[in-house]
Order: sequence, then structure tokens, then C-alpha cells
Amino acid sequence: MYRDIMCGKISSSNEETKISLAGWVSKRRDHGQLIFIDLRDKSGIMQIVFNPEVSESAHNHAKDLRSEWVISVSGTVKKRIAGAENPDISTGNYELIVDSIEILSKSKTPPFEVSDSNDVSEEVRLKYRFLDLRRDSMQKKISLRHRVTKFIWENLSQKGFTHVETPILIKSTPEGARDYVVPSRVKNGSFYALPQSPQQMKQMLMVSGCDRYFQIARCFRDEDLRADRQPEHTQLDLEMSFVHQEDVMEAVESLYIDLISSVNSDMKVDKIFEKMTYSEAMNNYGSDKPDLRFGMQLKNLTDIAQNIESNVISNSLANGGILKGFTAKNASSYGRKDFDRLTDLVKSQGAGGLIYISIPSDLQEPVQIDQTNGPLNKFYSKENFDSIIQKTEASAGDVIFMIIGDEKTVNASLSFLRNHIAKEKNLIDIDTMKFVWITDFPLFEKDDENNWQAAHHVFSAPKPDDVEFLDTDPGKVKADLFDLVCNGVELGSGSIRIHDRKLQEKVFDVIGYSKKDVSSLFGHLLDAFEYGVPPHGGMGLGLDRLVAMLSHEESIREVIAFPKTQTASDLLFGSPDVISEDQLDELSINIIKEEEE
Repeated sequence: MYRDIMCGKISSSNEETKISLAGWVSKRRDHGQLIFIDLRDKSGIMQIVFNPEVSESAHNHAKDLRSEWVISVSGTVKKRIAGAENPDISTGNYELIVDSIEILSKSKTPPFEVSDSNDVSEEVRLKYRFLDLRRDSMQKKISLRHRVTKFIWENLSQKGFTHVETPILIKSTPEGARDYVVPSRVKNGSFYALPQSPQQMKQMLMVSGCDRYFQIARCFRDEDLRADRQPEHTQLDLEMSFVHQEDVMEAVESLYIDLISSVNSDMKVDKIFEKMTYSEAMNNYGSDKPDLRFGMQLKNLTDIAQNIESNVISNSLANGGILKGFTAKNASSYGRKDFDRLTDLVKSQGAGGLIYISIPSDLQEPVQIDQTNGPLNKFYSKENFDSIIQKTEASAGDVIFMIIGDEKTVNASLSFLRNHIAKEKNLIDIDTMKFVWITDFPLFEKDDENNWQAAHHVFSAPKPDDVEFLDTDPGKVKADLFDLVCNGVELGSGSIRIHDRKLQEKVFDVIGYSKKDVSSLFGHLLDAFEYGVPPHGGMGLGLDRLVAMLSHEESIREVIAFPKTQTASDLLFGSPDVISEDQLDELSINIIKEEEE
């Protein structure tokens, strides 16, 4: 071995002992007689000292050392002299007095300093990801991800779940996003697809008697990217037989409460997982992913708006619009420039504008119209103004924000504004994880061509009381479906699955699949349903998103070792890339190049 112990593990038990260390040169400080090196490995940093009186040969080698060279050293651990300690590192009370050194590998000058204090563009970081991963913060996040995965394995195994690996090369079937496809060389003209999720395979496992399955699954979706999406992501996939919705929820709650307290003591977990229906979430928060760490619930003010004599209001109402708003407490410090800025923000979300009532903090109750500021103040009567104040529960020092328009735009814009103001006014406890279950989603929604499609996926069971509407009014059918949301982020989605062939075929029929399509795309699953299938349900829970949240990161790229960019490019390996003509010929693929203009 090149080392006896990791750099960051040196403690009082090693004092006055001779040991060997190995790692990267992080910093070098030449004081002439003495040369100090910060030696870094995964565990941390240890200061090593080259003294010509101890070893002239080692001291001479140390003169040549540069950042990111890899070395192995031997020497004696000494306590640092008083006043020279470094409280910022775990080994700050000690140093290694070197008596021998071996240079194991030299390094070119790195494109950036391997340090958490160094601000480097994401493009450069991803191109040199092997260097970026050396940083202490990245090592900690990758280690955290390992601990999360390890805990899941152990916890679910103890609870009777069996880990099963499912295929990566599968059949292309509709799952809600575009498939990544892989051409087959041995079956010319045919293609595999990379799984968007193991959905049908885990249902097959329930038919097979597996009873409780889980997998740390790789999933692939060819979709537009953003901070919480990647072409390939990892999810905790699980499925359970003979369960109702509450059983799946309880299993996940128990796992997450124990997991978070075990792997990250800095995060406080609200152990009460709230529950609200999709309708309640949209009405009160404008989103099916509400952040419950702060208030500012939305209030529907449409009934009050009927009596506001403003063309802006009346024209929108005549076109089926609604008026909703919320109160931002103690926000009257916002000035005209702030309101203009916030108006531009909601316009970027599709809103026509922003209505507000700013109530000075020094007002005496009750609040009067002429004491407040707002673009529509002259159109309020005392009656409807008082009604707005009462319904929004506003008082001195608050600001009421309102938007009028179509329901979808109003909800989306107010939800965006609510979250923005909470961050801007520091209303969010970033060290708390607040979970909520969103239930009773619609089973179907209309697409751009006014045809029914599955709101989540085609395998979710309808609520038993709503099955009758499949023939008469599919829009009324609610799904036995549930999303787990934490801090405004959807961590996973699950449902009780359809396990009856005729009911599954009815859902396909509502969506508009022909019998031929059903047989081609889903015949394997429907045939399995002919041989006795238990009621079952499960979830797919985003592992990347969970680790990002535990790491206080907005983007999942920060917790993935080798992520893609927002344009799905791998800057380290240079992919996607062309392949050779020979490979194309083997696959009988002809690339049609765009003509140059």
C-alpha cells in the first residue's frame, strides 16, 4: 500500500507515530527553509512539512511539486506549534514531518483551481469533470448519494422487498415522453427502446409472485431538459402486491423519515406528511407541487370581481377569466420599481399583468382604500375593497397580489410569484423538508387536438366510484394516483395499477388506441393478466432529486457524477457523436444530411 491512513483521518491517536500518506498536492507554500504542502484525498487535507534538516532529498523533491501532482510520503505525525493550528480542517492540529517522498504522477497546470472557493463556469466544470469531482463539496455529495442508496437497499431488504434488475433494451411503448431508440444489428430494421421507467416490467413481477420489488433503476427520456431533468436519471422504483393506496404511502413515509434522519442530520423532517387532493392544491397554491414551508395561500376573488367597475376586470370575466390573489405579509417595503419588476416576472409566465394593493405598515385598522397604493384603487368600492381585505386576511404592512385571466395562467403565474417572493423575503426554512401527498388526479386530460390522453400513464387505476364515467364523461374520472411532493419539488409519482384486462382495455379505448395498437404495444401485459394477477401498486421516486434536496442544490447535475448539459451533451466524452460508416452499414442506417444553404 502507498498509504497507511487517509489524509483526513489523522487524529491524536497518530501523534508521534510514523505513517505513510498518499494523495494530490492541493497547495504548496515555500518558506525557503521549510516547504509546506496541503495533501488532499477523498477524506480531507493533511499538512505535510519538508525540512532539509530531516531529509534534504525529500526537501529537494518538494521544490518541484506543483498543484495536482500525485505523491506518496512517509514521516512522523507531530502536533502543530501553538498558534499555527487550522480550525477549518479536521486535521488542523497536526502535521506530518516528511522523511521520504515518491512522486507517483505529474499533472499539467489545471484549467481551474481544485477548490470550493473557486468560481468556475459549469461548461468548464463538466468538460473537466474528473477535476471537478476532486473538490471537497463534490466528494461529499457523491458520498451522500452512496449513503442514500445503501440505506434504501438495507431498509427495503429488511422489509421483505426483493431487488430485481430489469432489462435496459426493451420494446418501445407509450410512456409519456419520447423514447431513446437503439437499432438492432441482428434484426435488420428493428429497434429496441431504452426504458422511460420499468413500469410494465414491475407489473409483470407482481403477476409473477415477486410480491414486493424494488430497484435503483436507470430511466431514459428524450425530453426537453431543465434543472431537475436529465436524459438519463435514477429512481427508486418499487411495487407491492395486495395493497391499497395508503399501504404504499405508509411504506414510503417510513422509508423517507428513517433515511433522511440517518444520512443527513442537518435536515429537519416534518414527520407529518400532509395530504391534499389535486383540486385543493390547484385552488390553494396554483400548483400540484406546492411548497408548504410558508403560507400565502391563494384566494379566489372572482365573486368580488363581479362588482369591480374596471374594463380590465369585466372584459376578462366576460371571457371566462377568474381573479385570484394572495397576501404577502410584511411586504409593504416593496416600491414602484419592485412592483414593475414583479409585473415583468408574471408576464414572463403568461399573465397579462399584476394587480396589487400595498398597505403601509403604519396604518391604523381598519384599512381604508385611500390609505393604500395600487393600480386599480380608484375602481374599488368600499364594499368590494373591504371584501378583498377580509378574504385575503391582509393587514397593515402587507401587500395583496392579484392576477386575472384564464384559470391555468392565473394559477401558474401566482404559484411562480408566490415562490419567488418567499425566496426574496427569506420566508423559507431551507433546512426543513416538508412533505405532502397530492391525490385524486384526473385520469385523463385533453391534448392539443382535443383528444383524451392519460394524465400520468395508462396503467393507473380509476377510482372505483368513477369507473361508470369511462363511457359517458372521461373528464370526471379521478385516478387512484398519488404524487409525493417535498418543498415544492415532485419527488415521485405512484398509483394503484389496473389489474383487470377488460378495465385496462377500456382505458386504452378512451385514449383512442385501436385493437391492433393495443395488441402490438401492450399485448404481453394483457396476456399476463389472463393468468391471475394480484391487486398491486407502487411508485417511482427520483433519487437524483432527493439527493439534490439533501445537498441544498437546485440542479440534479450537481449530484450526478457524469451529467449531461441542458442540451443533452456530454462535454467530457464529447457525446452524442457520429459513428463510422462501417457501423452505419451494419445497422442498415443511412444518414440524410441537411443541405447547406
